[in-house]
Amino acid sequence: MSLSQASRPLRRAQRPLPAFACACLLAPASALAADSETSEPQAEVQAVRVTARHYDNAVGASDAASQGVIRAELLKSRPALRPGEVLEFVPGVIVTQHSGDGKANQYFLRGFNLDHGTDFATTVNGLPVNMPTHGHGQGYADLNFLMPELVERIEYRKGPYDAQGGDFSAAGSADIAYRRTLDAPFAAITMGQRGYRRAVTAGSTEVGPGLSLLGAVELLCNDGPWTVAEGLHKANGVLTLSGGAAAQGFSASVMHYDAHWTATNQVPQRLIDAGTYDGRPFGRFDSLDPSDGGSTRRSSVSGEWHRRGDDGSATRVAAYAMSYRLALFSNHTYALERPEGDQAAQQDRRQVYGFSSSHAFNHALGGLAARSELGLQLRHDRIRVGLFESVARQLTATVREDRVRQTQLGLYGQTSVEVTPWLRTIAGLRADQARFDVDGLSNAANSGRASAHLVSPKFSLILGPWRQTELFYNAGRGFHSNDARGATAAVDPVPGLVAARGQEVGMRTEWLPGLQSSVALWKLDFDSELLYVGDSGTTEPNRPSRRHGVEWNNRWIPAPWLLVDADLAWSHARFTGADPEGLGDRIPNAVGRIASVAFTLRELGPWSASLQWRYLGSAPLVEDDSLRSRSSLTANLRLSRRLGRDSELTLDVFNLFDRRVNDIEYAYDSRAPAETAPVTDPRHVHPAEPRTLRLTLRTAF
Repeated sequence: MSLSQASRPLRRAQRPLPAFACACLLAPASALAADSETSEPQAEVQAVRVTARHYDNAVGASDAASQGVIRAELLKSRPALRPGEVLEFVPGVIVTQHSGDGKANQYFLRGFNLDHGTDFATTVNGLPVNMPTHGHGQGYADLNFLMPELVERIEYRKGPYDAQGGDFSAAGSADIAYRRTLDAPFAAITMGQRGYRRAVTAGSTEVGPGLSLLGAVELLCNDGPWTVAEGLHKANGVLTLSGGAAAQGFSASVMHYDAHWTATNQVPQRLIDAGTYDGRPFGRFDSLDPSDGGSTRRSSVSGEWHRRGDDGSATRVAAYAMSYRLALFSNHTYALERPEGDQAAQQDRRQVYGFSSSHAFNHALGGLAARSELGLQLRHDRIRVGLFESVARQLTATVREDRVRQTQLGLYGQTSVEVTPWLRTIAGLRADQARFDVDGLSNAANSGRASAHLVSPKFSLILGPWRQTELFYNAGRGFHSNDARGATAAVDPVPGLVAARGQEVGMRTEWLPGLQSSVALWKLDFDSELLYVGDSGTTEPNRPSRRHGVEWNNRWIPAPWLLVDADLAWSHARFTGADPEGLGDRIPNAVGRIASVAFTLRELGPWSASLQWRYLGSAPLVEDDSLRSRSSLTANLRLSRRLGRDSELTLDVFNLFDRRVNDIEYAYDSRAPAETAPVTDPRHVHPAEPRTLRLTLRTAF
């Protein structure tokens, strides 16, 4: 059960509503049923889903204007070029890539270039995705193991207002829940341009009284548009055993993912503009180091048990163990430092163990109806992490190698009180402790120990509804952890936990029948900004920062067969600390404007379709704003046709109008091997893929 649901002590009486609003108000019931994560009879669950449609974001369904739940039905309606792009269904999030598709994506939200996941916490099937003290960057979140067909719902939150949110969740978080059962087994085959091939099959069956077993397997290969073929090969599998009912039940999952690829990283814009390099043509999709790339593996076992009492109490216990490894080879400056090439090898091998428990219960507080939740979260990482010099994936020197033990413990409590039928308050407190133990394998002077503590208060005020309109005020403290190697440094150590303070004023309304609209004005201050440094494989602490902005999200159903989504976000990001070097106050890659507009046509006979525009605005590339990235606008199309009762054919077209835009841009110095000296033209780009077609045949059996 999500905290937003657990914190709601009772339901409010409502006046008669239009059909659209009545359907939306049933969404919390759907979320409650799904959150129990049980194998109740499928027919009953399906009936609720049809009523709830795509979203659980109706009036009375959440504790903030920027919080909500996205259902699997919406994920089916729009295409995703890569698995991580399912997060683009979260309003205000844009997902791109600057390297091979086996590497974690770039995420943009609320004026953050979240790099590969810093300050946005993600879980999949109960497992944390973000990796602290990672070989490539703090909070690295690789979602390439995600199977979109298994996603049941995405619960998202923005800002540090939820007591459940721990490390990396200051800007926001998303919990991606997998299905425990399927309506019917299915198989799907996708064929696409440039060597794209994907096959996935999944099904579930009863294996005993009240027991269900779900299995899924995915195989994928892709070369992409790059001159040096990407050669991505991916294998993925999930096996889940579940049993019980809403009152009491359990689930246990085994997951495994393996991938290897060749990467075309960003290249200098100057070479693209020249059109030639070293006597040969040079274009947007060319590479300066064809040996870049990597391999990764992730295996896990996890389980959860839940019980709901007749008195409204709810208890949940979960645990997991994970084995993970990454070998990544990247060369972004080419031959700036070493004539034989600047390629760096980053390696990360770790075992991760975690446990969490929570208990929610109804009670009275000063004669008022209340509901409280208490929780514990524990995570322990045993890491061997290293940075090496390499040439063509052959290690030539050790820069640094360490063995790290990192333990994080979080305790939280939160109470919701219904003061009046139109006024509800939520007060919470979270306490976190982190312990870091670094053993310098390449240099004993790098060894050390450190610990950090942080207490984070939370508060929310919910007013309404009046005329199907709610008002929200949210405030709280969150944090991100820093790399253990920086927290234990003998010279100039960084804080182990860095606080962030956020506030938000919001409104959600369904006053107009068929239209669900929300607006949020927010602010977030960080004690220290984790600044991306030319993708050298690290992030470094920097000056304090302040961001503020506004988000406007809309869901409109003008006709039963048409859904319109329109999400607009504007943010303002600045460094706020002293600037002794006179660099400027702009935060590199802090995108100020993001927008997404989608039209979904549903069940027009055997046909359905969607068309989405996504806009990623310009951003400063350097602190003085003298160089900026170019904005991008792309469109994606999905067209589907049912073939009988059990099969469907789907055509996805990405970058429909074949626009020459970039997924990401950076500013740094480099020297290509054939250039005689470093070049001061610092713009480096990674292009978005050109128009790409993929055809999928899916059949149930």
